[in-house]
Amino acid sequence: MAFSQDDFKGERSQDYYDDIKARFAEERDLRLGYRPPGTEMYIPMEGELARYEVDPYATDEVDRAPIDDRPTADDAEGDSVEVLFIGGGFSALLTSARLRQRGVESIRIVERGADVGGTWYWNRYPGVACDVVAYDYLPLLDEMEYVPTRHYAGGPEILEHCRAIARRYDLYDLAVFQTTVTSTVWNEDEQLWHIETDRGDHMRAKFVVCANGTLAKPKLAKIAGMERFTGHSFHTSRWDYEYTGADLENLADKRVAIIGTGASAVQIIPNLGATAEEVWVFQRTPSSIDVRDDWATDAEWAARLQPGWQAKRRAKIIAKQREQIERRQTLRGGITREEKIRRQENANINAMMRIHRRIEETVDDPETAEALKPWYMLMCKRPCFHNDYLPTFNRPNVHLVDTQGKGITEIGERGPIFEGTEYEVDLLIYATGFEVQQTGIYNRITGEGGVELDDKYGDGIRTLLGIHTAGFPNLFIMGGYQASFQFNLTDLLQVQGDHIANCIAHVRDAGLDTMDVIADSEEWWVQQVIEHRGKTTRNQECTPGYYNFEGQENRRQDGNYNGGFPRYIDHIADIEGDLDRHFVFTVPEGTAV
Repeated sequence: MAFSQDDFKGERSQDYYDDIKARFAEERDLRLGYRPPGTEMYIPMEGELARYEVDPYATDEVDRAPIDDRPTADDAEGDSVEVLFIGGGFSALLTSARLRQRGVESIRIVERGADVGGTWYWNRYPGVACDVVAYDYLPLLDEMEYVPTRHYAGGPEILEHCRAIARRYDLYDLAVFQTTVTSTVWNEDEQLWHIETDRGDHMRAKFVVCANGTLAKPKLAKIAGMERFTGHSFHTSRWDYEYTGADLENLADKRVAIIGTGASAVQIIPNLGATAEEVWVFQRTPSSIDVRDDWATDAEWAARLQPGWQAKRRAKIIAKQREQIERRQTLRGGITREEKIRRQENANINAMMRIHRRIEETVDDPETAEALKPWYMLMCKRPCFHNDYLPTFNRPNVHLVDTQGKGITEIGERGPIFEGTEYEVDLLIYATGFEVQQTGIYNRITGEGGVELDDKYGDGIRTLLGIHTAGFPNLFIMGGYQASFQFNLTDLLQVQGDHIANCIAHVRDAGLDTMDVIADSEEWWVQQVIEHRGKTTRNQECTPGYYNFEGQENRRQDGNYNGGFPRYIDHIADIEGDLDRHFVFTVPEGTAV
């Protein structure tokens, strides 16, 4: 997300900005004062709470025998696939398409859900849509010869696009759904990965791609009495349309509470407000809500598009980013580091105050408007874009309960309890987001010498490009830490997918067996991440959220590469141009070198 030029204009006195920064710090400390920083504030969905993770979209569990690829008395070689993806979202789909283009036939997707789609499979709540322009967000539009129907595509359209990709590239043939990978272990004798699942499978693969993202496991906050609630409840990523009705028509006589005001809730609440009898919104920290310029795709514009239009559009965006970087470097010549930081922070505050003004102009009740104002730097938490969220609080049936950083800490038989008041509701919706994962979700990953990836990362994340990590040959990680941060995630995934396909093609074409990043290259990248992570204490100063591990202190290497997306692309190109410098390759046993 970029600032507008107006955000850099009309600076006030520095005292004005310093006062606002002080307010930001007060609000952050207020949050941390109620609950400790870090993810300990969340509880696993186990025991009675396991029902919040049950898939409501799978009509029936597929009854199948476990897959066992290990050698047997009748088959001394056993079986394996060439590339196995853990996860079936955009990461797996677009990388699989690139592998198909390079002649790779043996591809298996192992997915916890009952279909491909990843986040778009699980998140089917009312109003779900992408918050990045669809012509940039949806991958493989050129290859699929498809143009999204709206500027911001809705969830159902995106899910169908995922399915279309899987059909186009024959990815359903070997796919295994309703299956969770529980362990991924490198077998040094076979030079293969052994993958076990919760369905009793024991698969083998030459290459493994962790494509399940860092935000795929729903979370629940620690709230006393959750099990006591006698009404109906569910998590937003497991929406129960059987209860609500397809168009929420069943809520016309229902009182509804929703806990959380993050990105999912911002899209859900306007729909609840328009249909339910009463809606209670429980807010711990407000989201920043900016304008959403949405419209239906112009049919004449779409008809004029030439083949390769998305690739050209993407190249143009990256070229513009390069120009902006060069221009900023020219304009900042001679400016001290302190002055540069001051200007950036002031522009950020200007942008956030613009969002505050929009709240004041939209929300009728001054007290509610004040409670909806976010007091933190823009991008401390995920920015949201919606035109109906703020006006929804003008509806007489919609009520904001601002917990002022405390959050809901107790639930009674009839509903959430805050400051002694129990809010009696029929339906309780948990919009509490997803766990931040550094490595495998549900999955223990073990590399050479029996070293677990979690243990390796215990002293700090170590990768090359956020994709490769030493001691874990033929393993690739997509969309994880130490990669370039992109608000449009698919920009990153496409670059990473191309790189992974190129690496696998190189190993195949050269008759090699494995590739593993060398320690020196890994260390070089760790230092790149540290150097470009930022020159300020911004991460620590932000209000808690998943961008900063809920306010938990973390090492500078435990985050994204912030040297700019064009530079990240250049680093990948440089590395691919000299793979032997960065990787150790092995040949199959018995092969002459």
